[in-house]
Amino acid sequence: MEKNSKIYVAGHRGLVGSAIVRNLKKKGYTNIIGRTHTELDLTNQMAVANFFKDERPDYVFLCAAKVGGIHINEIQPADFMYINLAIETNIINSAYATNIKKLLFMGSGCIYPRIVPQPIKEEYLLTAPLEKTNEAYAIAKIAGLKMCEFYNKQYGTNYISVMPCNLYGPGDNYNPISSHVIPALIKKFHDAKISAAPSVMMWGTGTAKREFLHIDDIADASVFLMENYNENQWINIGCGEDMSIKELGELIKHVVDFKGDIIFDPSYPDGTPRKLLDSSKLLSMGWKPQITLEEGLANTYKDYLINNKNYRQ
Repeated sequence: MEKNSKIYVAGHRGLVGSAIVRNLKKKGYTNIIGRTHTELDLTNQMAVANFFKDERPDYVFLCAAKVGGIHINEIQPADFMYINLAIETNIINSAYATNIKKLLFMGSGCIYPRIVPQPIKEEYLLTAPLEKTNEAYAIAKIAGLKMCEFYNKQYGTNYISVMPCNLYGPGDNYNPISSHVIPALIKKFHDAKISAAPSVMMWGTGTAKREFLHIDDIADASVFLMENYNENQWINIGCGEDMSIKELGELIKHVVDFKGDIIFDPSYPDGTPRKLLDSSKLLSMGWKPQITLEEGLANTYKDYLINNKNYRQ
């Protein structure tokens, strides 16, 4: 990419998209465009097609998506399927129709089977059944990466797909119905601290293991791959280390400085037992994450304390 290339970041105000915008600006890119949902409904095929015809971006970061944790995935599977499929197909096809130079599709580590060897290699995709609690979202993301793969195969486009592990960071969604595990726990522990509650209840058994990456690291990796990666094969982005949800709870308890106990309720689902990505392909290219989990949780909690009134509660 040239520093003055027109770069469209779909989902530029979301957790990942906003981090990519910051990273691009930090690296000297000067012609970055975005549209809010009010300005452009990405599920509207005609509106997206007209936007691409009018704006003619050179590069696209496709970060826009309907996302959320286990609970919201379970109660809104049709929405997760439809909205994500619509966004992906509209943007990818319009990118092709207007002959953009390159596109990066932001996938998810949940595309991989529920039970699979660890760490998870890219080639393990579609080798076993998916986790039921986020099946609709996973299928939609698989469709997006396969759409990129097939457009490259049939039309010679240069569309790459990245599969990140669990992401977190400043500006996350703290709504208890739709949030992911880290923002949900930050809010839980903070609220318990303020109310002097004796304990915090966490879902499941605490034994499930997850890998976490700060949004500034995923943004840096995404821009790095847009600049350096051109293969027709999706690529994992992770830090190479995971921890149990129990260990995560203890770490967030420490960061928030909550003095009570942690109680687990096994009547709630754990989700996939373990999800550690094999990111050796990316790491061999010379990129590596810079933010430790404890450091990242600290700056995320600091951001929450400053801005929690502005976040969805």
